[in-house]
Amino acid sequence: MSINKYVVLRTSGAMVPTLDTIGTSSAHAALTALESLEVEEVELSTRERHDLRRDPRTRAIAPPMPMKLISPVSDAEPESPVKTPWGLEAVKALQSPFDGSNISVAVLDTGIDPNHPAFSNLELVRRNFTSEEDDDKNGHGTHCAGTIFGQDVNGTRIGVARNVKRAIIGKVLGEDGGSSAAIAQAIQWAVSEGAHVVSMSLGIDFPGYVDNLVKHSGYDIKPATSIALESYRANINLFGNLAEFVRVQGLFGEGAILVAASGNESARPEYEIAVGPPAAGSGVISVGALGQTNNGFTVADFSNNQVDISGPGVKVLSAIPGGKLRNLSGTSMATPHVAGVAALWAQRQKEISGRVENRTLQAQLIASGSRAELAVNTEEEDVGTGMVQAPLS
Repeated sequence: MSINKYVVLRTSGAMVPTLDTIGTSSAHAALTALESLEVEEVELSTRERHDLRRDPRTRAIAPPMPMKLISPVSDAEPESPVKTPWGLEAVKALQSPFDGSNISVAVLDTGIDPNHPAFSNLELVRRNFTSEEDDDKNGHGTHCAGTIFGQDVNGTRIGVARNVKRAIIGKVLGEDGGSSAAIAQAIQWAVSEGAHVVSMSLGIDFPGYVDNLVKHSGYDIKPATSIALESYRANINLFGNLAEFVRVQGLFGEGAILVAASGNESARPEYEIAVGPPAAGSGVISVGALGQTNNGFTVADFSNNQVDISGPGVKVLSAIPGGKLRNLSGTSMATPHVAGVAALWAQRQKEISGRVENRTLQAQLIASGSRAELAVNTEEEDVGTGMVQAPLS
């Protein structure tokens, strides 16, 4: 990956305020509504980069960084047949009168197995941002999608919002991972396709980026780490600006929210790691993982901290390619629970007001978190507002 390549977020389009918005607090929003967002990966000289930074249309510039799956920390066949995975009960999906009707959800991951019975009645809008085949070779994306909107498989319910009929599937990760450039482009594409919720169980491969700078660019470890940190900060800014543009665009049409896994780098109780991009971007909802114990829901030992909200992330039963089900654990598994519940809140909002407004949806989702069944002495920065909860009325 060339250090001369950059991801550029830039607005374009006419910016003419209407008379009734000039001099009001909504004037800036009115201008922004007429803009479109360009997400490009380009090679820039130092001079060109400086020129772009001075351009008022430029929202962010960041070197593309390698992205990887937030890989599951365990992988096992179901211990025994179950009719309902514990996570669906924990988030109150079984009690909710909402089922995801008329809501579109995007999953940006390793793709999907379109032939799995969990997705037999869905409209799948797919785009491949990798050089691999379109279908899911890894299984991670299929598992995440199953938790969000999968239909029942052989009598077992796996989906939180199982009446979602339109799923937007961006394959952004292949066997060799992906890049923050592809993720940014995929977010823009998913929102333009009408996604109300965008789910991402992936993160920046910081050690891999440092290693690449050392091996292929000739840097010693210290300057390589410094360069990587600068790029890391720039990418946090990139995703924050992208989330803000998504929010502002939602003021004038159907809104969308971004939900992302916090990461599995912690090893509690020895140490805890803070959430990384894209989940660390301002405006992106970061998700931690909880497990079920006799003492209540507890923070998974791998779950990163400084999250906004949490979901079931230990021994989560969902779909894998080939028509099967499998238990997986990770913040990758907690994130689709939150995305699925977000679809239920979006449906509720749409039925009440006629549209989905992203700021309200984000606030409702985060406020739904419950600490009622958490183990005692659970710290807020580890769980955010607590276990995500579906709307009950």
